[in-house]
Amino acid sequence: MPEGQIRKALSGFYYVYYQGETYQTRGRGNFRNRNLTPLVGDFVEFESGNKDEGILKELLERRNELVRPPIANIDLGVVVTSAVEPDFSPQLLDRFLVTLENKGIKAIIYITKTDLIDEKTYQELKEYQEYYKSLGYTVYLPKKAEQEAAVQQLCTHFADQLTVFMGQSGAGKSTLLNTISPELVLKTAEISTSLGRGKHTTRHVELIPLHGGLVADTPGFSAIDLAEIELEDLRELFPEFLRVQEDCRFRGCVHLKEPKCKVKELVEAGEIADFRYANYKQFYDEISQRRPDYSKKK
Repeated sequence: MPEGQIRKALSGFYYVYYQGETYQTRGRGNFRNRNLTPLVGDFVEFESGNKDEGILKELLERRNELVRPPIANIDLGVVVTSAVEPDFSPQLLDRFLVTLENKGIKAIIYITKTDLIDEKTYQELKEYQEYYKSLGYTVYLPKKAEQEAAVQQLCTHFADQLTVFMGQSGAGKSTLLNTISPELVLKTAEISTSLGRGKHTTRHVELIPLHGGLVADTPGFSAIDLAEIELEDLRELFPEFLRVQEDCRFRGCVHLKEPKCKVKELVEAGEIADFRYANYKQFYDEISQRRPDYSKKK
């Protein structure tokens, strides 16, 4: 039985790529009974008498998946965030980063709309860039004259990867993808000035072959609720905490009220950024107050 990959899902059909051809398929009838939902990016076994009437037979094991956007087997997440309109938000950026860390997905940060800010604001963003780079993230903050080179450099990360673009609505994901590959003609939308956020302009998820890999254009969301992150895992999703947690006095230190906590010491010394620690505490409180989802328990 052939094994292919779902490259697009639209109106109940799954478009499976196999040996250079695309097959239109539907899910097997018992998928719903087995609580299985095929996702773009899934590797599948399928049967097809022709390219228009195939059936998905089995979903193969996933390495990871995202709910928003609904994609499986992701290698790289490009978090697109704007310098302005909407304003740069390190808290929102960190929500995307911990979500990717939780899924074992490598993250790249790309900051757009730098041509709309003054030099003072740009230098403030440079400080954020240097801090995130110190954590191991690749961060693009191109000025207008540097944008073409930055896009070319970004494209070098795509080879042999399944890449997802994600980030706040109106940050410019589709605009950036249009720059990367103009023939895509992806729709873009102006920011809603009354709400301060953009319209959702992407209607379905599709994997597009680009620069030796697959790239997905996905809807942007203005918030992530961290619903899939467990409280005991959160501290390990901050790379700067993970580096030093063995130096905390207590094993299992959550870096809040414990004495002789190395993380808190480094925050006080200015070696771990105050804003990152504040975001960690906010996420911790948010997750700890979350109502338990008993439907997940078997």
